[in-house]
Amino acid sequence: MTPRTTGTLDLTGLRTGPAQLWGAVRLVPLLREEPVAGLRLHRRALGEEHGVVQVDRRTTYHSYLPHAFVADRTGDGTPVATYGTHLTDDAAAGPPPAGMPLRLHHRLAKREGRGRLRFLPQHLALEGYLSLHFGGPSVVWEEWSQRAVRQGLSPRAEEAWTGAQVRGLADALRLFEIHPGQCGLLLYLGDTLAAAFAVPHPEDYRALHPTLVQDLYGEQVHHYATLMPPLPDFRARIAGPGIRSVAGLRAAARRQEEEWAAFHDSTMAAGLLGPAYAFRTVRRLGPFTLSRFLPGFRRREENHIGEIITDEAGRTAYLKTFRLSEKQVRRGHLLDQLAAHDWHLARTAAALGTGEAQLGLRLESAGFGALLRQDVLDHYRRQARGPGAR
Repeated sequence: MTPRTTGTLDLTGLRTGPAQLWGAVRLVPLLREEPVAGLRLHRRALGEEHGVVQVDRRTTYHSYLPHAFVADRTGDGTPVATYGTHLTDDAAAGPPPAGMPLRLHHRLAKREGRGRLRFLPQHLALEGYLSLHFGGPSVVWEEWSQRAVRQGLSPRAEEAWTGAQVRGLADALRLFEIHPGQCGLLLYLGDTLAAAFAVPHPEDYRALHPTLVQDLYGEQVHHYATLMPPLPDFRARIAGPGIRSVAGLRAAARRQEEEWAAFHDSTMAAGLLGPAYAFRTVRRLGPFTLSRFLPGFRRREENHIGEIITDEAGRTAYLKTFRLSEKQVRRGHLLDQLAAHDWHLARTAAALGTGEAQLGLRLESAGFGALLRQDVLDHYRRQARGPGAR
């Protein structure tokens, strides 16, 4: 069993830069004074859209897989060249295949020799969410169906949108300036935090910046980008009185940057940086650890899943997150509560402050109705309709 820990995200070494705005898209850069020594990331194109990953002997993960990330460790902290993508001559490569290519990948994270690790960005986190209590009921109470006992939550599916489908995102990523020392960003849609992304080195970020349009985004932030009007800009204003020199102007500008960073970190990013997460180690690469994390599934609050590479001191070298929709939070919350009460419906309902019938109908509404026996579900429906209902 891989180790589990609980804690918050540590973004020590990353500081917030001035935001840039395009319509409903706000990008907040993350800057490093010094790159993370001994680790570099590069992209590996997979040449496909639909990929299949063999998670274990009985479980496969199907998703849109545009690329993988490869983490290289140098050992002595010296720089490693970042690999780019490769262009090929279409004529030399021959005609394209007639159908969609399909490739079976072995594991979401795989060691490729000493000092190198290939992993599928974002999908480590998404598979972690999909596998939440995937085995189904731990105790075979009479309410659970034979399917729940035999198959658990298989198959389990969730919906997401690619960045190319998020209105304004491609234009924002193309037009926005990349700052000196930028190693990541926080992406807001309609001033709702959609995703966080950080890498060890500024050159890594420049190479991987375009991949953000190929990432997956949740239903909620997709709607915000589509429906929200253009956002107001946060403009710094320096009062003229009292500024008598270039040094004074520089100090006033620095104070404005510090005030913006403090406001952003304590207010706008509080839903990401404040809560505790459950971390599970996936792989180790020398002094670095690749983990994925799940939130506490707090109702009507921000909830992010993600993956992270940390150094020996626990500082973040790589980070990628995905914001769950309210429906996805509700599903995670229900599964966590059931597991905490040994999948006993009456005890779970009491802990949630509701009736057993209402809990059964909530499970059906969340997409877990097949876990319950049909006669039990019908009984819950009659109870919900009231006395005399047939």
